[in-house]
Amino acid sequence: MKKIILSLTVLVALASCQEQQKIAFVDNGKVINDYQMKIDIEDKFKQKDEVFKLRMDSIGKAFQAEAQAFQAKEQSLSAKARQEMYQSLTQKQQGLQQQFQYEQQQMQQLFSVEMDSVISKVNTFVNDYGKKNGYTYILGKNEAGSVMFGKEENDISEAVTKAINAAYGEKETKTEDKSEVEATTEK
Repeated sequence: MKKIILSLTVLVALASCQEQQKIAFVDNGKVINDYQMKIDIEDKFKQKDEVFKLRMDSIGKAFQAEAQAFQAKEQSLSAKARQEMYQSLTQKQQGLQQQFQYEQQQMQQLFSVEMDSVISKVNTFVNDYGKKNGYTYILGKNEAGSVMFGKEENDISEAVTKAINAAYGEKETKTEDKSEVEATTEK
């Protein structure tokens, strides 16, 4: 009798270990690259970069014109005046370069912060998605090789991308609706 009970206990224990686990993976790069929020941020910063380059070109051309004007009247100036003018132009050029470099670094830092936010939102979304859809594990596939192989039917990248973009679209719509209400309320 003890052997039967022991055998049944072992069978129950083994059966409970065999509980079906729901495991899937997402291609991190694909989900992030196809996430509309990331695309919107890249577009926003591309526009900011174009405006920055236009402004930089405009200021550069103005400085170049100033330098050419100096060269044109350089011969008529005294040595002291030439030296002062040359120093003034050099300082101005260095100041402009420092300003442009500072502004570019600021823009890169803002971009990095927003991209970190995108990655954080994707991670949080996948976590919530896994809980809502009964997954035991959702693995991340990336260049480092955390998932070297996975059956295509276990790749939920497309489903996650659609769901996160739908959630982002709903959020954007709510923000736009709120802005419209605030605009009409102000009138």
